Amino acid sequence: MKSIRILLLVLVLALFTVIGYSGTQLWNIHQNNVQEAEIHNRLLQYKPTQQMTSSGEHSDEGIAFMPHVNQSIVDLQTAHLDAVGWLTVPNTQIDYPFVQSVDNDTYLYLDLDQRPSAAGTIFMDYRNSSEFADFNTILYGHHMRSGSMFGTLQQFNTRSFFEENKRGTIFLANKTYEIEFMAFVVIAPNDMVIYNPVITEEADKLAFLDHVRDIARYYRDIDATTSDRIVTLSTCNYEFNDARMVLIGRLI
Repeated sequence: MKSIRILLLVLVLALFTVIGYSGTQLWNIHQNNVQEAEIHNRLLQYKPTQQMTSSGEHSDEGIAFMPHVNQSIVDLQTAHLDAVGWLTVPNTQIDYPFVQSVDNDTYLYLDLDQRPSAAGTIFMDYRNSSEFADFNTILYGHHMRSGSMFGTLQQFNTRSFFEENKRGTIFLANKTYEIEFMAFVVIAPNDMVIYNPVITEEADKLAFLDHVRDIARYYRDIDATTSDRIVTLSTCNYEFNDARMVLIGRLI
């Protein structure tokens, strides 16, 4: 009888331990989400406004942008030395500044204020030109369960959303680009064709474009050429161990 009481006591203690641990984990997730939302809301002051041409017209090809200085990005870079620009993808939660550091590790778990953050910060591959001068510029972000950072890239994993959402916008200090999306792919992190930010040879550029077309889950033929500049948005995917999902487009 005594042994049964001891066993029940052990089980009760184990149950309370599990409940306590789960509660702590949920609290930590909540606090992380609060911290992330707080800094994002504060950073929205640096989000550039889209300026239309003097005609004010929209077309099926998107908004036509006037050449201008994005003063808000200048201000962002003054306040945060690693800041490069701002990325917006309509109809998703992707609406963030992005940075570039001396490596691809620094901002995995730091926010733009250099504080520890589970969500980290969206960042450009350290080997890329911050002016998007390379053939393949890679931007990385976490796939957060809340949908923040690059979590809503998952929405492109349906044909209808991919077909209906064709463009994003990149704001730099002195330029504004549109991204014309052409492919959504799910790959392993060792795909050294996609994850190569230093493609310079014509043959390698052709191989990249062919590879994207061959492996794409969804593909839009936009007549991309080796003269284009490609933007690759990458985050984690959970379809198989260590999978990645990638949205690929070109700058226009």
